[in-house]
Amino acid sequence: MIISSPCVVSLVWRLEDAQGQLIDELTDPMEFLLGGEDLLPKVEETLLGQTEGFEANLYLEPEQAFGDYDAELVFFETRDIFPAEVSEGMQFEGPPEGSTTPDLPQDAIYTVTEVYETHVVLDGNHPLAGLALRLALKVCDVRPATEEEVEQGSVSDSPFSLMQAAPPDETLH
Repeated sequence: MIISSPCVVSLVWRLEDAQGQLIDELTDPMEFLLGGEDLLPKVEETLLGQTEGFEANLYLEPEQAFGDYDAELVFFETRDIFPAEVSEGMQFEGPPEGSTTPDLPQDAIYTVTEVYETHVVLDGNHPLAGLALRLALKVCDVRPATEEEVEQGSVSDSPFSLMQAAPPDETLH
């Protein structure tokens, strides 16, 4: 089957930073919806018109991957609005309840980067923001997308998408 939008592609890959440091390696094929929210636009563009067995080595500038790092998305909140067990690496969908920093995007994932006695540092940037990336990928299978997958914008049983990532010092799976 020729890859076209929408369809489901099964991929394996190796993701590295621009210096060749491993960020993630997907060795067991995983399905992603092409034409939805699972893959970066540059990856989708590369896959269109290809077939099973296709391999590519992509170099992605930050603007083609997870965007530039925005220092304005790093902020402090008082420690008392967080659970007692708050720790580095914890994530919150949207600003935590009780947040006093004005104009924070409600749809960002905020990662706790530091915990102090009186305050907590949160970062709303994607963990890979500001990084150029190298992605070596291989298409293992291609199939038509189901109606449900198209409606959801994602493969229903996929626990992961390329649009998400783990905190620094952790692999994505």
